[in-house]
Amino acid sequence: MTKIKDKYRGCLIGGAVGDALGYAVEFSSENSIFSVYGKSGITEYDYDLHSGKAIVSDDTQMTMFTATALLDGTTRGKLRGIMGSYSSYIGSEYEGWYLTQTKSFPIDKEENYAKYSWLMNMPEMFKRRAPGNTCLSALASGEKGTLEKPINNSKGCGGVMRVAPIGLYFSRFEQIPQEKIDTVGAEAAAVTHGHELGYIPAAALVHIINVIVKNDKLSVLQAVNDSISAMQSLFENCTHIGYFTGLMKKAVDLAQKECDDLEAIHQLGEGWVAEETLAVTVYCAIKYQENFEKAVCTAVNHKGDSDSTGAVCGNIMGAYLGYEAIPQKYKANLEFHDVLLELAGDLLDDCQISESGECEDEKWLEKYVYKTYCMKA
Repeated sequence: MTKIKDKYRGCLIGGAVGDALGYAVEFSSENSIFSVYGKSGITEYDYDLHSGKAIVSDDTQMTMFTATALLDGTTRGKLRGIMGSYSSYIGSEYEGWYLTQTKSFPIDKEENYAKYSWLMNMPEMFKRRAPGNTCLSALASGEKGTLEKPINNSKGCGGVMRVAPIGLYFSRFEQIPQEKIDTVGAEAAAVTHGHELGYIPAAALVHIINVIVKNDKLSVLQAVNDSISAMQSLFENCTHIGYFTGLMKKAVDLAQKECDDLEAIHQLGEGWVAEETLAVTVYCAIKYQENFEKAVCTAVNHKGDSDSTGAVCGNIMGAYLGYEAIPQKYKANLEFHDVLLELAGDLLDDCQISESGECEDEKWLEKYVYKTYCMKA
């Protein structure tokens, strides 16, 4: 397996691993977690009794829709010679995800074509997994927030936990300025989360993943520090940029000290809001950058939003270490494992079809044009 392919796979699978581990304890107190799972907390999956799978939450669901939205946009651009902004496709596909949370399978594809993804051909995608209230209410409105016209004042973590595919996808486009790539991340979050601290962390996560994938020699610490500097420049006129960068620097500082992990996480927050999600993630990923299991398990074993901190940490660690470095026990029986590998391959390979028709790819057309493709979840 090529290294770049390993990183793409690692990022998406790693995020789902952290999500599945954290989802099992998301609303649990620390006393409950450690009394049930032992002094190390949860380190193995709690399998769903009916499916035998380690199930994921809305974090992974929405991440998958982010990936297909990017490819929908590029495919339209290559076949029609014109396309909208990536955020417009992302917003439309989030509306498709919203249908999976509020309607029953199957959804009429023709009636909802602009919102439709081939992911919606899987009945399993219609499972409601503690979706965020802000995401639901924002998408229910029929409006799409932007950086210029916020839809609300929410800074919940629902904006940051779903944007990892953007960092992956644009790692191949050397001609696109880093600032533009980071902005796509912010715009994707702003569709549903209008507070500066709802979308700045999303841009920062996209930056971290993007530079890690592009540069094998970069450490997690270096990638995080690079993202802090980039955010200071990109969002220099934002009211809350000082608070965000201060919290990130605090996470970096704590990660390089000898301190108890839970005590450090308590200083950074519980992860229910986006800047805290990223801060907790950064602490775990820097401190345990060579150990996927330790980093992700540290990220989920606390009293906060464990699935989101786990998912984002898994995204970073998977992008850094690669799919092969993820222990097999976490890959086996993970819900949507093969679908995530399929999406990772599509993000890497990208649309090879053009208006001229020089390349034929019926499977790609079934996914991103006809939207009839279906995998077994």
